Amino acid sequence: MIKKIIVVLTLFVSVISSAQKNNASAYSFFGIGDKNNTNTVEQISMGSIGVSLNDEFRLNLSNPASLSSLKFTTYSLAIENKNIWAKEGADTQHGATTYLSYLAMGVPLGENAGLSFGLLPNSSVGYSLTSNIYNTGSELTEISLYNGEGGTNKVFLGFGIQVFKGFSIGFQGNYIFGKIENSITNQLKDVSLGSKYETLSSLKGFSLDGGVQYKTELNKNLNLHFGANFDLENDLNTEDEEYIYSVSLVSGEIPRDTILNKKSEGVLKSPLKTSLGVGVGKDNKWFAGLDYSFQDALNPQGSIFNNYSKIKYNKYSKISIGGFYTPKFTSITSYWERVTYRAGVKLEKTGLMVDALGNGSDFTAIDDFGISFGVGLPVSNQLSNLNLGFEFGKRGKIDKGLVQENYLNFRLSFSLNDKWFKKREIF
Repeated sequence: MIKKIIVVLTLFVSVISSAQKNNASAYSFFGIGDKNNTNTVEQISMGSIGVSLNDEFRLNLSNPASLSSLKFTTYSLAIENKNIWAKEGADTQHGATTYLSYLAMGVPLGENAGLSFGLLPNSSVGYSLTSNIYNTGSELTEISLYNGEGGTNKVFLGFGIQVFKGFSIGFQGNYIFGKIENSITNQLKDVSLGSKYETLSSLKGFSLDGGVQYKTELNKNLNLHFGANFDLENDLNTEDEEYIYSVSLVSGEIPRDTILNKKSEGVLKSPLKTSLGVGVGKDNKWFAGLDYSFQDALNPQGSIFNNYSKIKYNKYSKISIGGFYTPKFTSITSYWERVTYRAGVKLEKTGLMVDALGNGSDFTAIDDFGISFGVGLPVSNQLSNLNLGFEFGKRGKIDKGLVQENYLNFRLSFSLNDKWFKKREIF
C-alpha cells in the first residue's frame, strides 16, 4: 500500500512541479529570490525549530549531527502549496503555487552514525506584476510588465556520528545550482514599439555546514537538549547576460533591434550563519524548544544582483519557538493516541531592505512573522507517518509604497521507515 501511495504522490508532484512556478511573491524579484525553508514539514509545523532535536525515526535537516540518532532507513518527500494575498494600498491580489518541497533519505551506519542525501529548492523566483502610469486626465500613458522565474536548487550529502554518550557532531556538503530569468517590458502610449530589459543568470557553488548536539538526562522523564549549526562562509558564482531590445507587441512579443547585449561574471558572498538551539522533553512523548539564528549581510560582488538601487542587505536573524506532543507512542488500542501534534511560532528578520519610493535613503526592513501547526498521522505501522502542516503569517507592510503579503501555506509529507540491515536469526 505504501509503495502505491509513493508512486501516485511522485507522479502528482512531477506534474505539478513541471506545470507551475514555485513562488508567487513580489519579493522574489530581489536578488536570487526567496530563500526557501530547508526544514522538514515536521520542523516547520513547530515554528522551524530543530537545531537541538534528534529523532530515531525522522530526518532533521537543520543539523547533520542529528543523523547519529537514526535507527531506521528513512525516506522523506514533501509537497507544498503556497497562497499569498498581496496588499498594496486598497488593492489586494492573490497568487498560489504548488511544488516539490524536498526529497531526502537517511541511512543509519551502525549504532551511532548516520548518512543523509537529497534534493531541495534553495531559493525561488516567481512573480508577474503590472505597473500603470496615468496622466492628470486619468488616461493610461505607460505600462510596464515585470516577470521572473527560476531559482536555485541544493543537492546535499550529510554525515553525523556520536563521539561519546550524548555528544554528536555532523557535517554536510551542498552543491547549489540554478538559473534565474527576469524581465521588464515597457510600452508607451502612441509608440509603435515597446522595449524589453532581460537578464539571465546561471548560478553554481559549493557550501559546507557543521553541527554539534548534546543530550543529557535530567531524570528518567526529562531530557535536556543543546545544539548548534554553522553554515560556513561560501561563494555562489554567477554568469550573467543582459539584453535590451525593442519589441513589437501588436501580435505577441516579437523581438526587433538589439540595443544592449552584455555578458558578465560575479560572486554572491554569503557570510557565516550561526544557529543555536535548546530544548527539553521526553523521547517519543513531548518536546519544547527554542532556536535562534543570525548572519551578517549578504554581499553581492560584480554581478547583476548588486545593480538594484532600491534594495540593500542588512543582518539576518530568526527566532523560533515550538514543540510536539504524542499522547502514547506505543498505544495498540487507540490510533489517535499515536498521533503527534505540533505547533510553533517564528519571527524572522530577512535582511532584505527595500526603498520602494526610490529616493535612495528610505530603506525599510522586510520582516516575516508566522504561526504554524500540524499533525503526524501513523501509516501502516507506528514508525511511518503522513505529516500535515499549516502555516499562516505576514511579510512586509503597507507603508512607503511597500507590499504586505499575508500567506497561508499547506504542506504534506511522507516519512517512511524501514530496516535495511537485519541480523540473521537461526533457530
